[in-house]
Amino acid sequence: MLPVPAGLSTLSALTAYDEHSAKFITDAKYHNSRTGLVVLARWAARMVPGDVVDELGCVSWAPTATRRRRERGFDQAQIMARIVGRELGLPTRRLLRRSSAAAQTGRTRTERLSGPVFTPLRDRGSDSHRRLTTPSSILIVDDVCTTGATLIAAARALAGSGRAVHGLVIARTPAPGA
Repeated sequence: MLPVPAGLSTLSALTAYDEHSAKFITDAKYHNSRTGLVVLARWAARMVPGDVVDELGCVSWAPTATRRRRERGFDQAQIMARIVGRELGLPTRRLLRRSSAAAQTGRTRTERLSGPVFTPLRDRGSDSHRRLTTPSSILIVDDVCTTGATLIAAARALAGSGRAVHGLVIARTPAPGA
């Protein structure tokens, strides 16, 4: 069993990140295969343990870098989160804003560990300092977990006030020697 990245209560994954899952995920992300994303998300939703599902208040996602979203025309993590939410019977809410522009794809391990920066979204309304009312337990969806930096950054941004943050990814890098 792989360790859970810091700040997450649990991490569930559909499969190991290898040449096969990498090709499937890459095709879905870069060749506009939204059907592939839907299938992957539906399968991944089944990986979340029942006791975790029972405590969740909502599903959210780690937003993709703006440049990547513009290039693709969509945010794959958002699409997957909406499908996972539907599968689990939970609301899906955008809770994070990505403050850093750099994508994780193609970065070295050291560069990845500096990770993206996320900030919690604020409520719309007259009081711009109020934080978005967030459930006490959240499931964050992303496509791949290699170093865990993206999920750690998302959990850190949402961890205030004792929120439990759980992670769900399509694929996770196996432990060395596994």
